[in-house]
Amino acid sequence: MTEEIYDIEGMHCAACSSSVERVTRKLPGVKESNVNLPLNRLTIAYDESLTTSEDIINKIKKAGFSATLHTEEKPAEEDDDTSFRKEKISLVASICFSAVLLFLSMGQMLFPQMPVPSLISIDENPLNFALVQLFFSIPVLILGRKFFINGFKSIFHLNPNMDSLVALSSAASLIYSIVMTCLIPQNAHAVHNLYYESATVVVALVSVGKYLEEKNKEKTKSSISALMSLSPDTGVLVDENGQWEVPVSMLKEGDIILVRHGSKVPLDAIVTEGSASADESMLTGESIPVEKQTGDEIIGGSVLTGGAVFARVIRTGENTTLAGIIRFVEDAQNKKAPIARVADKVAGIFVPLLIGIGLVAGLIWFFVNRDLSFALKIFTSVLVIGCPCAMGLATPTAIIVGTGLGATKGILIKNGEALETIHKADVVIFDKTGTVTEGRMAVTDIISDKKEKLLATAYSLEKLSEHPISKAICEKAKEEEIESFELTDFESLAGFGLTAKNTKNKKILAGNARLMNSNNISTDEFAEEILSLTEKGKTPVFVAEENEILGIIAVADTIRKNAANAVESLKKMGIHTVLLTGDNRKSAEYIGSLAGFDEIIAEVLPEEKAEKVKSFQDKNKTVIMVGDGINDAPALTQADIGCAVGKGSFVAVESAGIVLMKDDLEDVGKAISLSKATIRNIRQNLFWAFCYNSLAIPVAAGVLYPAFGLLLSPMIGAIAMSLSSLFVVTNALRLKKFKL
Repeated sequence: MTEEIYDIEGMHCAACSSSVERVTRKLPGVKESNVNLPLNRLTIAYDESLTTSEDIINKIKKAGFSATLHTEEKPAEEDDDTSFRKEKISLVASICFSAVLLFLSMGQMLFPQMPVPSLISIDENPLNFALVQLFFSIPVLILGRKFFINGFKSIFHLNPNMDSLVALSSAASLIYSIVMTCLIPQNAHAVHNLYYESATVVVALVSVGKYLEEKNKEKTKSSISALMSLSPDTGVLVDENGQWEVPVSMLKEGDIILVRHGSKVPLDAIVTEGSASADESMLTGESIPVEKQTGDEIIGGSVLTGGAVFARVIRTGENTTLAGIIRFVEDAQNKKAPIARVADKVAGIFVPLLIGIGLVAGLIWFFVNRDLSFALKIFTSVLVIGCPCAMGLATPTAIIVGTGLGATKGILIKNGEALETIHKADVVIFDKTGTVTEGRMAVTDIISDKKEKLLATAYSLEKLSEHPISKAICEKAKEEEIESFELTDFESLAGFGLTAKNTKNKKILAGNARLMNSNNISTDEFAEEILSLTEKGKTPVFVAEENEILGIIAVADTIRKNAANAVESLKKMGIHTVLLTGDNRKSAEYIGSLAGFDEIIAEVLPEEKAEKVKSFQDKNKTVIMVGDGINDAPALTQADIGCAVGKGSFVAVESAGIVLMKDDLEDVGKAISLSKATIRNIRQNLFWAFCYNSLAIPVAAGVLYPAFGLLLSPMIGAIAMSLSSLFVVTNALRLKKFKL
């Protein structure tokens, strides 16, 4: 199986997207085919041995559209601006001609006393009056020719869409008006049955609506555009011959680059020399610049706000962090959420049904009152007002804005299904080490009445070791500005600790109780403290000089600062919180109590974690699993939604549906809140789209005319249809203001 993305041209409404999905799903070997209408993209998964790219493109072409393989590239902003500028000029011309036509056609009827040249007077020269209207109609119809070309092509391919509705209604009004114009010499009363203004104003108004809709749709895609624009075009390559500014595409792994103050980092790299502050806010959502020293990784696309560094490139092309983020966001926006399928199924049959309703309504009214012009007005109004554009836009626009907002805040949501599912969460399970805790040792307690001597002795020994406990003690000593001293006869005893001699030839030791006992050093005076530390899952390190014990330094994997807040926010949402770990129960219970978890499951083997997740699912609970390590991957996959901390392993990130780039556990609650807001927005859009069509079509069909004399003209229908789509897109854009 392979998955590809195609850019589709010629789609204008939900009926179009439904047609593309329908014809491609009929191809042999196609597993899944989903169209994103706002992005004009098709995501298709198929068996390459049964179907080829050419088959897909040809099938789409036969349906009345065109398709090309999607390529990853920066948005062509200038081309977009030029296109919109040309479209705007065309619209202004259409509106001007339509306004003049509307004034000419309706002015003399509404204001009989209005002075009009006799040459085009409706009473004195009715034929000239009709021909002038035809003259002003032609430019508008030429400017709006895409509706007729695409619309009739779609009908020919048996895939009628919005353009088909506009083309049919406008063409019917135009042809009827031309026939009436030809009859004027024999029957002057035929001048009162002209509908040139309906034919042209409908095209002009729908064009205005589509233009505004496209402008707003571009705003929904701003997050992708902003991410793509982060990658610079060039970088400074450093080699034995000097420094050279080269295209980023020429840089390869292992190259040394120079990044100056104020410049964008071209690719992911490791700092080899220098120091700087990096603004990673657009990538991780972290607003505070991050200090970078030798050995630290700098992310491609981030900006150096201070200092300058030399760095070695470690990832290029599609493997960079920025490319991964863009891929995550695009995947989320390309793949359809389950809720979208409801609207798609309706929209797929809606346009043919609408044409049928229009024809039936028109025929009924013709047989009732024998008035062809009235029946034509009914037919045209139904076709124009009932177009299901809003249905097709309701879900994808909200998902595009929602996932884009999440990306700017460091919350990457892989697909629409994840975005839709996460708001249903009943249980959130957290892995402990590296997720709830920092994943590294740190000094938690110092028990001694000789603190400075204790730290100096421990620091002098531990700085000679690479053990994680040694690093934690050294960091604490540096923090306390403790000086070390020279040692001799250093020895590392596996399973015990470290020994050496100081400048006074005294033996010093740092290690566990077994090391103390083997050297006949009593630890009894610290019995209570040792018991308390072990109950909290902390590791005591004893430090001694000769036969005198100087004290205890306790180390542990410390809890993240915001873990308790994250758990509390989830509990306020009514979500059951669980700490799941392979660590011993005492350590787990201590960390769990600090964070405030509802339930603690300890001493679980890696392969058993997925089973624990499934046990909650068996109780009909929707489960989110939050983890960071390779051993969390099965559980992340088993959960309804896997949520990986961004600095975790590659396997965990790939197994998850959501990635927290900032390693901020409070973002779990924010992701749930974002999901709730997005689903609420989608439901509002769908409610509006369905209600609008359900109410508007009967009114346009003349249901209220006998009792109330209420009838919608094609022009009002065109305005209402355009406003419906604009409402949906504008409502989706409100999500940008949602506070996370």
